Amino acid sequence: MGATFVIALREGIEATLIISIVLAYLQQVDAVEQKRTVWWGAGIALTLSVVVGALLFVIGAEFEGKAEQLFEGLISLVAVGVLTWMIFWMRRQGARIKGDLQEKVDAALVAGGRALALLAFVAVLREGIETALFLFAAAEGTAAADGGVGAQLVGAALGFALAAVLGILLYRGGITLNLRTFFRVTGLVLVVVAAGLFAFSIHELQEAGLLNFLTGTAYDVSAWLPDDGGLGGLLHGLLGYRASPSWLEVIAWTSYIAIVGGAFLRPVRTRDVAVRSVAVPETPAVR
Repeated sequence: MGATFVIALREGIEATLIISIVLAYLQQVDAVEQKRTVWWGAGIALTLSVVVGALLFVIGAEFEGKAEQLFEGLISLVAVGVLTWMIFWMRRQGARIKGDLQEKVDAALVAGGRALALLAFVAVLREGIETALFLFAAAEGTAAADGGVGAQLVGAALGFALAAVLGILLYRGGITLNLRTFFRVTGLVLVVVAAGLFAFSIHELQEAGLLNFLTGTAYDVSAWLPDDGGLGGLLHGLLGYRASPSWLEVIAWTSYIAIVGGAFLRPVRTRDVAVRSVAVPETPAVR
């Protein structure tokens, strides 16, 4: 439940931040009549994202044995790639997100309502498709030891619910959120989550017979810290911990943490000004 909660919260905050900035800017430029168009575009994108997520689970359920392991391994590997890109994209582009969106809104207002709806649709759809991909990979990778797929979906629902509440409070000015701290902390958590997904994808591909090297057990601590319940199950659900991984899984997890985590922790270049906070009296202010 933990991994899907963090993923849903992070992606939900990004989506609600985008919508809040667009709606507030429409208010600022006295184009409130276009807010309905934004909601239509966002609603259609959200519906399509749910459909994509459902299809992933339905298609995954159709496979058995090695085909299932191959499908889950490849989807998890794609999810790791997209998740890694997303972490660094927000780290690099976060400071410019408000200005970029406002420029796009200005252009869409000139082009007409459909262009504005398309802007909201594309922004939310990107977050939605990413979320569907991540949640499928995280649910399949941690479900057995973390309460089943149902528990993973509950975790995602709680993450989205909290993101929605925070988004409303941001828009109405009820809270001030330090986005620099939020995205840095959740980014670090997602680096660890992605490392677990990477190791899981390696495990599934080895089980499917695609990676037939370094398959020996690196260590086995299942006697005192099993990954199917208790503390081990919690660590499995949050971090992708396995009690008896192969050597390739250990190398994959360690390498990802060292390379991606090290790159993420490097100081941001001075020209890439970091996102500091959002405080919303009438318009979301990214300062």
